Amino acid sequence: MNNINSNKKELSPNQREELLSALKARFEKNMNRHRDLNWEKVQIRLNSHAEKLWALNEMENTDGEPDVVGYDKKTGEYIFYDCSEESPKSRRNVCYDREALEARKEFKPKDSALNMAAAMGIEILTEEQYRDLQKLGNFDTKTSSWLKTPFEIRELGGAIFADRRYNHVFVYHNGASSYYGGRGFRGSLRI
Repeated sequence: MNNINSNKKELSPNQREELLSALKARFEKNMNRHRDLNWEKVQIRLNSHAEKLWALNEMENTDGEPDVVGYDKKTGEYIFYDCSEESPKSRRNVCYDREALEARKEFKPKDSALNMAAAMGIEILTEEQYRDLQKLGNFDTKTSSWLKTPFEIRELGGAIFADRRYNHVFVYHNGASSYYGGRGFRGSLRI
């Protein structure tokens, strides 16, 4: 999964080429996600910010299927979200954060959503971002995804997650230490 050069977060030329090829194919296949954007401009931006390619590759390698979903005119950044149909397979079965993971006395999950996202160099989606993603397609119809939880909720031991059922996006709450085989997380990355 992590074929990086030593401890550096760099891709080999071959990995870089494979990633750019996968991103281009996904971009061209899903033009509804970025109607007014041009792949050549995206690739120029990617090439000029090679340090971010490692994080995109992590999104790809953990089954996130990252794709461009927007462009920030103020910063010139392209916005990537995980666009896999269901919550990324390699990021499921995790609780919300490190505090929740450490609080579990038994049957601990392998990791937490926030810890994995930080290690990958991405941000977990907010509720607003998740709702924006759902405008681009039908995501999480069989799974669910942890969302960036407001401080006031997390302080009380909870965390929020969302999914799409009955053609509607639902946002729920759960104890932050809970974890399920069908719940993972989706990330975002600005380049």
